[in-house]
Amino acid sequence: MNSDQKELIKATVPILRSSGEDLTNYFYARMFKHHPELQNMFNMGNQANGRQKSALANAVLAYAENIDNPSVLLGVLKGIGTKHRSLNIQPEQYKIVGTHLIASIGEVVGEAATPEILEAWTVAFYQLAQIMIDLEKQLYNENEAKPGSWNGWRKFVIKKIVEESTEIKSFYLYPEDGKEIADFHPGQFISVQVFVEELNLLQPRQYSLSSAFNPEYYRISVKRENGIAPNPSGMVSNTLHSKSEGDVISISSPAGIFHLEKDSENPLVLISGGVGFTPMLSMLETNLNALQNKKTVWIHGCRNESVHAFKSQISNLKQEVKWLETFTFYDSVDNLENSSEQILQGRVDLHKCKEAILLDEAKFYICGPELFIRSQYESLLNLNVKTENIFYEEFGPQLINLN
Repeated sequence: MNSDQKELIKATVPILRSSGEDLTNYFYARMFKHHPELQNMFNMGNQANGRQKSALANAVLAYAENIDNPSVLLGVLKGIGTKHRSLNIQPEQYKIVGTHLIASIGEVVGEAATPEILEAWTVAFYQLAQIMIDLEKQLYNENEAKPGSWNGWRKFVIKKIVEESTEIKSFYLYPEDGKEIADFHPGQFISVQVFVEELNLLQPRQYSLSSAFNPEYYRISVKRENGIAPNPSGMVSNTLHSKSEGDVISISSPAGIFHLEKDSENPLVLISGGVGFTPMLSMLETNLNALQNKKTVWIHGCRNESVHAFKSQISNLKQEVKWLETFTFYDSVDNLENSSEQILQGRVDLHKCKEAILLDEAKFYICGPELFIRSQYESLLNLNVKTENIFYEEFGPQLINLN
C-alpha cells in the first residue's frame, strides 16, 4: 500500500465515524443476499440486535485510523483470529467479505467513493485479510498439534444436565467418538453449533468452559436469555435449554485469549456480573486443584438469589479453604437477616471491597455485560490498579477496547 492510498483511507475516517453502521448494515444484507449459506456461520441474534454491525463498524474505523501502523491492532486481531479459528473460518471466505465490503462502500458512499478510494480500500482490505489469514493459519497449526485437539466441528453427547438456578443449566459434554479431548487454559471457551428451527439455520455461539479441565468431558453453564426489547430471546440458549440428556451437538476445540497465565503465582481478583461467572469458575476450580492455592477474591453480582448459580458450591468452598474471600452483590434482596452469606445490596461496587482486593501483584479478571465491564474497569483505575494487571472478556462481538 503506497502513501497516497494511505492518505485516501485516512480521508474516509470522518465518513466512517458518521455513517459506519449504515455501511456495515448494508454490507451484511448484501452479503447474505448473495451468500445465504453464510448465515449458518454468523450469529444472527447479533445481526438482529445490531451488535455485529456496530462491532464491524468499530473495527473498520480502527483500521482506517491506524492505517500507517496496523501492528498496534495485533492484540485485537489475535482475539478475532482466535474466535475465527473456533468457527472454522477459511481463507476463501475473506474474498467473499472483501467483494461485498468494497461494493458496499461504493453503493453507500456514492459519488464520493471515487475509483481511487475504492482501489485504496481494496488494497487495504486484502492487506488486512492476509494478516488475518496468516495469523489464523498459525492458530490452526498450533491447535492441531495439541493432544486430543481438532480443527472444525466435532460431535459431543450431552450426558448430564444440571439446573444451577432458575435460568442457568450446566451441560456435561462427552466426545461421541470416545477419543481424547484437548486440555485448555482456565477462562477459555468453546464454540457450540446447534440447529435453530425458528431460523432453519445452524447457529454457532461461544460459551466459556465453567470447570477446571477434566479429561472425560467439557462443561458449559448456559443462561436462558429471555427477550427484552429491542433484543430478541436467545435462540441458541433456548435451543440448548430444550435439549435432553443423550442429545448430540457439535463443538469446536477450546480457544480464547482471556485466561489465567500458566504457572502464575499472582493473587487473583475475579469480578463477574450475571452469567459472566463461568470463566471465573474455571479459574477458581483450577486454583483449587493447584498446589499453590493462590489468594483469590471472588466478587459476583446478579439480580437476586433465585438466579445466583453455584451459590452453595462457592459458599462451601469458602468454608473449606483459607485462600478464598467472597463478596456477593444482589440488585434486590428479599431477606438479608436470614442469609448465611454476607450479601451486599446493589450493583457491584469495588470500593466496598477495596481492602480485600488491593493485593500486591494481583491480577484482576472481569467478565460480564459491556456496561458492567466498563464500570468495574473504571473503578479499578480509580483504585490505582495498573492497566496491565486488568483483563476482561466481553460476551458477544467486541464493542469495547479499554487497555
